[in-house]
Amino acid sequence: MRTKNYLLRKLGILPVLLGVMALGPIARASSHREAPLISNDAQADNTDLYVFRSPDDPNTITIIANYIPFESPEGGPNYYTFGTNVRYEIHIKNKTTTTGDDITYRFTFSNLNQDTTTFFNIRLGQQNLKTSYVCEKSLDGGATWTTIVSTGKVPPPNIGPRSIQNATVGLGATNYMSLMTAAIATATTSEKVFCGPVDDPFFVDLGGAFDVGNFRPGGLSTANPPKDGLARFNCHTIALKIPISMLQKSGLSVSSASTILDPDFVIGVWASASRPQIRTLGVGSSTYTGSWVQVSRLGMPLTNEVVIPVGMKDRWNAATPANDVQFASYFKNPELALYMDNSAFGGAVPSLNALRIQSKSLGAFDFRNGHSGLWSLKGSTAVAGTALDNAVFGNILLPDSTSPRAVDLLPIFYTGVPNLAPYQLATGKPANSPLSRGKPFINNFLPTLGDMLRLNMAVPPTPRNDPNFSSLGIIKAAVLGLTNSAYADTSIQMIPNMDGFPNGRRLEDDVTTIELQAVGGVALAAIGLWYDDYHGTGTPVTQGLINTINFNAGITANDTTFQASFPYVQQPWRGYDHTLQARF
Repeated sequence: MRTKNYLLRKLGILPVLLGVMALGPIARASSHREAPLISNDAQADNTDLYVFRSPDDPNTITIIANYIPFESPEGGPNYYTFGTNVRYEIHIKNKTTTTGDDITYRFTFSNLNQDTTTFFNIRLGQQNLKTSYVCEKSLDGGATWTTIVSTGKVPPPNIGPRSIQNATVGLGATNYMSLMTAAIATATTSEKVFCGPVDDPFFVDLGGAFDVGNFRPGGLSTANPPKDGLARFNCHTIALKIPISMLQKSGLSVSSASTILDPDFVIGVWASASRPQIRTLGVGSSTYTGSWVQVSRLGMPLTNEVVIPVGMKDRWNAATPANDVQFASYFKNPELALYMDNSAFGGAVPSLNALRIQSKSLGAFDFRNGHSGLWSLKGSTAVAGTALDNAVFGNILLPDSTSPRAVDLLPIFYTGVPNLAPYQLATGKPANSPLSRGKPFINNFLPTLGDMLRLNMAVPPTPRNDPNFSSLGIIKAAVLGLTNSAYADTSIQMIPNMDGFPNGRRLEDDVTTIELQAVGGVALAAIGLWYDDYHGTGTPVTQGLINTINFNAGITANDTTFQASFPYVQQPWRGYDHTLQARF
């Protein structure tokens, strides 16, 4: 009942948080630059957020917040660095009874120019723009702060062998990896912390994505194959490795979890950057004054880039998840769905032909934009006791007759998915009965009605050498749970990749493909709302479902490996070796 009341209270919260966005250095043009104002302020631009159970240390959670898009490795003499007038923050929610952050980490950076007589970034063992940081932690929504790392070290840019390894004119390091390892700090409260330049781990065919969804799935185009728009670019990361007991709301270790889907082990995470409100330019200098204003934020990947329309993007970046109800309509009828619908613009985007949203699932339910979805079941005995019951979660999931995707995309992005019918795999459900209980496979429900990356910390990590490990995350877990007899048992048990996106996000997860498949209705199919070519008999694994599962966004993996231990992201590309042609 407390959960229900909390959700209903949240439905009435509609204030808009508007900020004055500070302008900063202009960055190289392309994606990650998801809103008009932040595209002019690279140092404060959130690029990606990852939250996962550490594969080599499963009693901990790793959070990786990346900033500064499209860092060319050879981009000197003024190499990319964290901003000195930016507050970088990682926000964690583990309770629904509080309104703000339950845990917040704040990072502030300082630069030291050790030698003003040279134009080189590194010379004679000294650095220009040598960067350090302070990490503070708050447990009361930002009212008070405790410094947990006072003199954190940021590795220099990976310029080249003479700058990094030469003992006469450079730093004399063994290799760049030794600098990264030396920069890993242990906080006074026991967290592991790393801040510095790394390979950008995100991968996507940007050229296809922004040409009105003109993706190039594998084999579709040989003359102009897909290109990873982030290949061989770096970014700056803030990485934290935190004991689960420190994140769990009651301080419990993961061994205390009742099941691998224990609802008391769910957290929500988002990252942000803030600047002082006023920037004043002088002769060869600039100063910052005024109140701090949030200029960028990120929770679920690609939300602001491909869900929020351009006219609302700056407002989105200035808001917090507590005020996200104002953006909920964009998840109930997502724009991308129009290009997967032949009655709209589907015919104009053939690269998305494999994704066709259910218009007559089970002969009755239409999930195309503006249609009724499951609205006809509103208030009926069929939904009694399910997550769609008004007595359980109010009007959130079935708000009206024209918001079909409130039943699947809205909870994925805004509340997390509860371990309740109908949000269980069709395995174990009677034929053509999607509202029945089935096989549990996800529970990252944290009903705060805001965009956060949610993770159930009780779900074990899938070993990276498991033959079933997949970059498709929960989608692959659903396929295994539906088709592999080894996972047919409907009692709660681990299916490989239950720890993958959107239950958290691992570095390997192909979030672009997963989100496109989700917009294409794959989550609906997984719970028994099958594609239109299933007619009630035979296998529901029809060609429509197979087409969706086999679809990919063209680029399905990062352009380099990941490390086996913290901070897991790979060392940054070296400027001396970098060539733009190598990206292709």
